[in-house]
Amino acid sequence: MSTGTGASDLLHADDHGIDQIVAGEAPVAARSPLALFWRRFRKDKVALVALTFIVLLVLVAILAPVIRNLVGAPPPGQTSTDALDDFGLPQGPTSEHLFGVDSIGRDIFARVLDGARVSLLVAFIGTGLSVTIGVTLGMIAGFFRGWVDTLIARVIDILLAFPVLLLGLGLASACSTKDGCLGGALEPGLTIVIFIIVLSNWPYVARIIRGQVLSLREKEFVEASRSLGAGNMRIIFREILPNLVAPIIVYASLFIPANILLEAALSFLGVGVTGQASWGQMLSEATGKIDTAWWYMFFPGMALLLTVLAFNLVGDGMQDALNPKGNKQK
Repeated sequence: MSTGTGASDLLHADDHGIDQIVAGEAPVAARSPLALFWRRFRKDKVALVALTFIVLLVLVAILAPVIRNLVGAPPPGQTSTDALDDFGLPQGPTSEHLFGVDSIGRDIFARVLDGARVSLLVAFIGTGLSVTIGVTLGMIAGFFRGWVDTLIARVIDILLAFPVLLLGLGLASACSTKDGCLGGALEPGLTIVIFIIVLSNWPYVARIIRGQVLSLREKEFVEASRSLGAGNMRIIFREILPNLVAPIIVYASLFIPANILLEAALSFLGVGVTGQASWGQMLSEATGKIDTAWWYMFFPGMALLLTVLAFNLVGDGMQDALNPKGNKQK
């Protein structure tokens, strides 16, 4: 009886009541992991502002020659005595040189733009190679265990025992000759800096991924896949790897600013990028002139500060978006 009354009420309900009932009983639409991530990430306004800054920085780095032509700035390596004053001293920011010039007449604005290209190139390539090597070796060590795990773990321990900056200084100095190292494979400049970044970073990634794989390999879905006849490689790359995407993204986003700082530190010490403008190199040249030519250090220093800060903020935002428990606690 009660069922019939409920059905009659439903049939005679007005349109507004039907919409409410349908809305209340309709199943929740499923969202992809990417959609869920973006939904959480965009709630972090600070991270969104930082991401916007990074996108603009990448565009500026790509379009650096076009931007130089628009503002009338000379190439970053061009020297000019006309840019100096009557006493041969560098001039500060003017309409012709927006960020001023250095002691030999090179345009600081053009060099800051060129330094952005170097920093982003080193950071993205170095981080990409580090994550690729670290994830591959970490998965192999954690999945197969045994002597493979022992060998990879000992190599990781040895590499982590070296101070990164001292290791970089040693390698850069040893490969500073014209022929470089390893038969010319490691040449002075950009190549050796990327090699140092990869060599120092992949052990951290491999250790983290190894710990994750040790836990995942005991899960039920791995056992189910193995019972269906899946091979080891299929289990590693089709079952385990997708579950590692979140930590890989988070750690990669945090490695990028660290690599930018490492490149700047090596260039500051004179063993980094050569033949191109670098923020670290510009800061090194500015150390003795900060009291008389403040623009030497201010503009490359601010570029380095804002870039590293933006990547750190984006990394924190991505970590919160990929960690539902932490996001819920907030």
